Formats: sequence, structure tokens, C-alpha cells
Amino acid sequence: MISVQDVTKAFGPKKLFEDVDVSFAPGNRYGLTGPNGSGKTTFMKILAGDEEADSGTVIRPRRLGILRQDHYRYEDLRVVDTVLMGNGPLWAAISEKDALLGKPEMTDEDGMRLAELEGTIAEEDGYAAEANAGELLSGLGVDIEFHDQPMRALAGGYKLRVLLAQALFGKPQGLLLDEPTNHLDIESIRWLEKFLHAYEGVLVTISHDRHFLNSICTHIADIDYEAIILYPGGYDDMVRQKGQVRNRVESENAEKKKKVAQLQDFVARFHAGTRASQVQSRIRAMQKLKLEDMKRSNIAAPFIKFEQKVPSGRQTLTVEGMSKRYGDDTIIQDFSALVTRGEKVCIIGKNGVGKTTLARMIAGDLKPDHGHVKWGHQAQVGYLPQDQAGVIRPGTTAFGWLRELEDKLSNEEISGLLGRMLFSGEERMKPTATLSGGETVRLLMSKLMLFKDNVLVLDEPTNHLDLQSIAALSDGLQKYEGTILVVTHDQELIREVGTRIWSVHKGEPVLDFPGTFDDFVQKHPDLAEAHR
Repeated sequence: MISVQDVTKAFGPKKLFEDVDVSFAPGNRYGLTGPNGSGKTTFMKILAGDEEADSGTVIRPRRLGILRQDHYRYEDLRVVDTVLMGNGPLWAAISEKDALLGKPEMTDEDGMRLAELEGTIAEEDGYAAEANAGELLSGLGVDIEFHDQPMRALAGGYKLRVLLAQALFGKPQGLLLDEPTNHLDIESIRWLEKFLHAYEGVLVTISHDRHFLNSICTHIADIDYEAIILYPGGYDDMVRQKGQVRNRVESENAEKKKKVAQLQDFVARFHAGTRASQVQSRIRAMQKLKLEDMKRSNIAAPFIKFEQKVPSGRQTLTVEGMSKRYGDDTIIQDFSALVTRGEKVCIIGKNGVGKTTLARMIAGDLKPDHGHVKWGHQAQVGYLPQDQAGVIRPGTTAFGWLRELEDKLSNEEISGLLGRMLFSGEERMKPTATLSGGETVRLLMSKLMLFKDNVLVLDEPTNHLDLQSIAALSDGLQKYEGTILVVTHDQELIREVGTRIWSVHKGEPVLDFPGTFDDFVQKHPDLAEAHR
């Protein structure tokens, strides 16, 4: 059980939540939701004890597994040892035991202490610990060849997988996982889903992956109206229920306002007359009709609408015999494809197999070793890269950057576009060097909306976006009449948008499947299991 009592947290005048009372019960899995800036990570830090609330108390289980993002903290430790540290008592016992055994001579007291440590290690299942840690690492896609190597041998994304394994290790009574699917491919996400379904403790997780939340959550804890409201079910269930609750409250308040207006009219007409007792009765009735506190919702979704200035030719893209190698590794081999106008191609596969390489070659950002890319008549390509460093010029503002790109629009039109992408008021003049990850993606999408290209090449466009923005992006892509090639791990986006699948596997030709993801799953269950 994790119990929160009367917790309030504010930063300056901005109140994130006030007098929150909520309990997270064992056996349940809770998704913590809310838009960027609503306080999700702050609340998670309060649950973990890493940050103090302004007031209130938090009751935690004895052993918590916490996913922290400090992935350069363990550089000199073995990968498997980093995982073992997730069980504090076990790691302390192992470390002390190694220190005792390293002594040139042991005293009787050391021998007695060693026996105590052996008992602790046995109680914590320590003799199977490395095997258990290895299973977690392998399930999360960390190859066995790296398990005995130092953490510094891993790329940053794989360091985070090790930290996730650390949080899961040792049968914690509670799990606090902030963005656990970051840097995971679909196969690893699928493994994590199965693990969490079998987990018997209490889980609280933050994720921008709707499929993940819908798959694992028994409840959603939504931060809104300066409170945390529990809804049964997954994310989609919460969205439906939240709309119904909001509509009910607004309808009830509308009725109350109407009744209050009628009572006020009666009091105003007869307050000085002979019907004093009736007037007082109406005044008492008005006092009882208090409107529910309608605190302003913090939910704000961008309005994403991609248009075309002109449509492309029927044969939009031709790829002929395209190959790419890095050293001895063949990333893309002899790939050919014809993409026609209006197709929506989802490029899927594990991390590191070449999805971004393929997207970059198609967008003209990377030259293939062999073969070529040919665009059809009037094809105009808009490209959103995964690595966005340097794409937006520093030294200007969000408004100024769009102004530089398009001088034919009025200031009002550019301001309106930025407003639809949640850059309101002074935020339009925010220096580009200070933009957050989510703001950067939204500004780059503003550029795509501004240019109205008839082909979009998008590499991991959901990175850094909150759930409301991802849903808006999916809606915009579904309604777009142009051609799309998108690299993504977001399974809901693949299902909602894709009309064709390019499945990339290491050392194998790209599988070009003409159909939706559900069709792909049905026709290729052996391959699809890695992407479900």
C-alpha cells in the first residue's frame, strides 16, 4: 500500500495539487497521467521520498523499486551488479561479505559476521540473484555479452534499460516507474507488459505510451483540477469517464445557476414588499445552492492539422536497390519499394536495426552506399528528424524562427498557428535555446503545418510529447491526405495511422507488408510478436 494524506505542492504561485488524499493498493497497477507541467514527475518524486511535499504525509512499503534516470551514476560497476543494487539489503550483504573475504586474516568475530551475512543472502535469494538479474536484462534487450561488462560500455538508452531492471529486481513491494518505455523497442515493451501483469505489488507508472497504459493499468490516477482523481480501467477508459464526469458537473452547475437566477429575481422583486417571509426562504435556498468548485482543468491539447498546397503525383516515391553499411554491419540491404500517393507507411523494428538510417536516406539526410531514392512529380517533403539538435536556430524566438521561414504570412497568422500548438501569449517569444523537448517537437510540427508539404517523413515524432499531444498528432495524421513515412514504437499510432508496414530486422531484408498493423499481426504472427 502507498498512501498519500493531505499532500499539497506548489512552485511559487502555481499550485500543482492541493490536499490530495489517495491510496494505491497492492495488486493494482496505476497509470499517473496529466499534461506536461501538471506535476506528474514531482508527485512521483514525492512518492519515492526524493522530494518533500509542502504539507501532508506519504506512507510507503518497506521496499520500493524506483526507476531513476541517473544513468551515468554507475559507470564503473558491472552491469549485473547495477541490477543487484536494486535489492538494498542483498547488495549490502554481498558487499560486506566480499570485504571480509578480502581480509588477509579473519577473526572469530569476522567469521560470526560472515555467517550472519550468509543468512541474509540466503533470505534474499542471493544465490540465484545473478541469474535472476540476467533474466531481467535479457528480457529488456540487454545482450548477455554485456552483463559482466562495466556500465560505461553501454549506450545511454541501454543504461536506462539496466536501471529499469534494477527497479524490477528483488521482488519490491511497490514499483515507481517514470517513463519505463523510454528507449525500449516494441519487443522489450511487450516483455515488460508481461512482467508487470504478473507483478503482485503496487505499481505507479508515468508513461506517454497509450498502448502500454491500456495494456497494464487497472486504474488511472489523473492529475487535474489541482487534485488526483482515480478512474478504473486503462487510459482510454479514463478519457471517456473524465468527459462524462465533466459534462455531468457542468450540467448540474448550469441547473443550479438557473435556479439561483430565479431566486435572485424573486428576492429583487419582493424584498421591500409584504412577502418578507417568502423572501427570507428564497435567500436561505440560494445559500444552500452552492456551486461545485470548478477549478480550471490543466488539460490542453494542440490542434494539429496537416494540409497540402498541391498533391503529389500518383507514384510519389521510388526506392531502388538501396543499401547502407556501417563498418562490417549491413544495416539496410538491397531495398526497393514503390510508394503511391496517400499511403501511410509505418517503419517498425527493434532499436538499432536501421529504422532511422532508412528514414534519413529517404529524406535525403543520408546518402546510401548503393541504390537511390527518386521522388515523383511535385513531391514536396517535410522531414522531422529524431535528432533535433541544431534544427531550430538558436538566438531567436519561437515566433521569430517561423517568421524567418515564411515572410508571406501576417504576424497574426503566425501567432494563431503557434497558439494552436500551445504557444500562447508570452510563450511565443520564448528563446529557442530554452525550449523543452516537447516544445521543440511542437514548434517543428508548426513548421510542417506552415509549409503544407504533400509528403511527411517523421522519425519518432511522439518523443517528448504528452498523451494529449500524441492523440492530436494521431488525429492529424489520420486526416492528412498526403503521403506519410513514420518511424515509431507507439503501437496505438501504428494501428491508427498505418496502411503499410516496413518491418526492419537486423541482418535481414526489410519486410514490405501492404496492410495495417493488425493485418501484419495476423499474417506474420512470428514476426509480429516482437512488435506487439
